[in-house]
Amino acid sequence: MKTAPGIDESLLFHPLNIAVLTISDTRTAETDASGRLLAGRATQAGHRVFESRIVRDEISEIRQAVNDFIADPGVDLVITTGGTGFAPRDVTPEAITPLLTRAMDGFAILFHHVSLGTIGVSTLQSRAFAGQAQGTFVFCLPGSTGACRDAWDNILAFELDSRFRPCSLAGQIERLRELCP
Repeated sequence: MKTAPGIDESLLFHPLNIAVLTISDTRTAETDASGRLLAGRATQAGHRVFESRIVRDEISEIRQAVNDFIADPGVDLVITTGGTGFAPRDVTPEAITPLLTRAMDGFAILFHHVSLGTIGVSTLQSRAFAGQAQGTFVFCLPGSTGACRDAWDNILAFELDSRFRPCSLAGQIERLRELCP
């Protein structure tokens, strides 16, 4: 008998080590509401924030920061916020896509589905995406707090919880592979 997808409270929660990267020419530690929201949501969920960092909308800076995180064995996944739109300085996809060994097409589809319910067809203006780089998952979200809230509350909160069944992305992280049969 199959059970409905959801959190199985009888299972042990395994916290993930999450790096949060804000990509912006204008945000500072004091004004980075989206980075704070993601770090706060991750901490509230029981995960560890490995580091929060801000870089400018420069391909080389974005790529270097993400490379730093994926090379660190203490980082399980990276969540970026910002630079996924169509403004001339929005270069997050161009910076990160070449680093990915696998694309996660389903994330963009789910994100747009959720976003359609909150901002309507304006979701077309987002190039949110995700993938895996050298075994590290990378999620690239828009810079708005609303988009980050939508992504965390409706997608990441579940997929990053090791108790989610039938299987969570946590079970695809090398150190937790035994979680997904």
